Amino acid sequence: MWETLRNAWHVPDLRKKLLYTLGMLLLYRLIGVIPVPGIDTAQVANAISGSADLLGMMNMMTGNSFQNMTIMAMGITPYINASIILQLLTIAIPALERLQKEGEEGRKKIAQITRYVTVGLGFVTAIGLVSGLGGMIQKNVFSYITVGLSMAAGTALSMWIGERITQNGIGNGISLLIFAGIISNLFNGVVSGIQNVILGTYQWYSILLLIVGAVVLIAIVTYFDMGERRVRVQYAKRVVGRKMYGGQSTHIPMKVNSNGVLPLIFAYSFMAFPSTILQFWPKSGIAQWWEANMSYYSWGYLAITALLIIAFTYFYTSISFNPQEISKNLQQNGGMIPGIRQGKQTVDYLKGISRRLTLFSAVFLAVLSTVPTLLTLLLGVSVPFGASSLLIAVSVAIETARALESQLVMRNYKGFL
Repeated sequence: MWETLRNAWHVPDLRKKLLYTLGMLLLYRLIGVIPVPGIDTAQVANAISGSADLLGMMNMMTGNSFQNMTIMAMGITPYINASIILQLLTIAIPALERLQKEGEEGRKKIAQITRYVTVGLGFVTAIGLVSGLGGMIQKNVFSYITVGLSMAAGTALSMWIGERITQNGIGNGISLLIFAGIISNLFNGVVSGIQNVILGTYQWYSILLLIVGAVVLIAIVTYFDMGERRVRVQYAKRVVGRKMYGGQSTHIPMKVNSNGVLPLIFAYSFMAFPSTILQFWPKSGIAQWWEANMSYYSWGYLAITALLIIAFTYFYTSISFNPQEISKNLQQNGGMIPGIRQGKQTVDYLKGISRRLTLFSAVFLAVLSTVPTLLTLLLGVSVPFGASSLLIAVSVAIETARALESQLVMRNYKGFL
């Protein structure tokens, strides 16, 4: 990684891209200190402090901007939600499906629709979250509109910065904004942990064990994220005119974790929904039972979250992986899996591999989601990272490193003599 950065720094074009990326990330963090008017940030910080559900995850992804209620409090989260919603609607709405198949122009239209949905979703979500937290804003229409417009503007600016990084910098800009927030939150957690050790609140060995556990988790997640099952494919030779095509052997890469962090986000969102609704009736018996038995550190919460992660992993795989389409493309291009007949046998073979990979991925994500909580309970310290943040940070780092390496390869490639 360091060798790649050093080599890239000596290429003027790549050096400009790296400086541009760092400059835009710095701009994103600087703008993230501008507060939203009319909100009691102290009450918001108390409500989110120690929370590791959906609000805690949002705060972690925005680098404490949500806790401080800045204009970047929503971060890029509405854009991610809008992208997921449109991706799911593409399957259900024929018009969107046609747009997706129109090539570059269709993708541009879908991207434009995603931007509009992002701003609207950011406005509605900001008002809903501030209303749900309660007691932190004056109860009048002007205050709610001010908060909604401020946070929606911050989301739009975040989206613009991310798109500029993607276009003029290195890597995926949206992913890098999330990565910057996670690293910032992790750095704040490390500083807070050292301060607590100095003050005597935490034992030094607890922090040492936490650091060792974090390093081991990062190594495991990296190995898991890079894992893939390569399905060998052989293409038949074809004669077209006076030229012969095909005859080569290649493979279909099937990632172990093809769903990324989506099952974790869906599961946390699902578990946060009941508590958000029950805040409107805090004195009811159901609300009191939920607060007493389904807190984030309860075994019931951990078990249900793990089961939801497994369920959402299978659900998202079922809508994102289409073995019939892969088999059809192979057959049309004269390809086949050695030892497997084309058609139904190929579909069944790919389904079997997908089921095994999905089972391993679902169990791994479910176990990973419980590790930060178990570390908190065993060591008695506040863990500054979550399963989703680790997975996102590792994935973005690997993706950016690969993008940088590919840029280097393109500039150093001299062709065949």
